[in-house]
Amino acid sequence: MKASVFIVDDHYMVIEGIRSLLQNEAGIDWMGHATNAASCLSFLKQQQPDIILMDVNLPDASGIDLCKEVRKQYPSVFVLGLSTFNQQAIIRNMTDNGASGYVLKNATREELLEAIRTVASGKTYLSPEAAFTLKDTGSSTPVITRREKEVLQLIAAGLTNTEISERLFISVPTVNTHRKSLLEKFDAKNTAILIAKVIRQGMI
Repeated sequence: MKASVFIVDDHYMVIEGIRSLLQNEAGIDWMGHATNAASCLSFLKQQQPDIILMDVNLPDASGIDLCKEVRKQYPSVFVLGLSTFNQQAIIRNMTDNGASGYVLKNATREELLEAIRTVASGKTYLSPEAAFTLKDTGSSTPVITRREKEVLQLIAAGLTNTEISERLFISVPTVNTHRKSLLEKFDAKNTAILIAKVIRQGMI
């Protein structure tokens, strides 16, 4: 089965790594990449791939929101979620918003090819780790990075994105990306819910 593939990810090492895995594979047509949601949507106005490998965290939007928009505008384009996060809420949000599958970035070449071919045939694919996570209904504390914890503590202290960026010497878009990531990891619709969940779990 032939499938044209496009990737949306803001890390060039990830893009190049996946491109090198797929470019000489029979039946796979590499269509290129975008590093943010806006570029992805701009590309889709010109041509549509069969499958988009879509990172969950993008600089200008959540991959979950982008997935929903792509599936709404281009229902023939399948989306395969691509992430380092093996969190139940994120996987569920991605699939609930139209993704046909979810693959972790530590996937092997064989697993990635299997995922692409499965999704191209109209079926759903979850990496083994993601499938196991969805089956595990026990409540587990989300894993967050050191930087995310710093951002979380400053959010809880009432600082704005601009104030957090100045305090941590990072850009405002980066703060916003961390904030969105935290909302997704804790399955929180807004900051108030996020803080309430974090306090309840004793993380701050």
